Amino acid sequence: MKNKIRELRTAGNMTQEDLAEIIGVSRQTINAIEKGKFDPSLPTAFKMSKLFKLPIEQMFFFDE
Repeated sequence: MKNKIRELRTAGNMTQEDLAEIIGVSRQTINAIEKGKFDPSLPTAFKMSKLFKLPIEQMFFFDE
């Protein structure tokens, strides 16, 4: 699954560590999500959605 997390994070002037701390995951998890190697759990996706004030569908895209 593709995503816009890196773009949103950098636009918000956050490091991976900052984002990880805010939503309660590890920096490595954020790195894996940004690289498309790991899909976040629903609670994590909802936390990101709330933080970035965007629907989940605008942050994550199914890659066929």
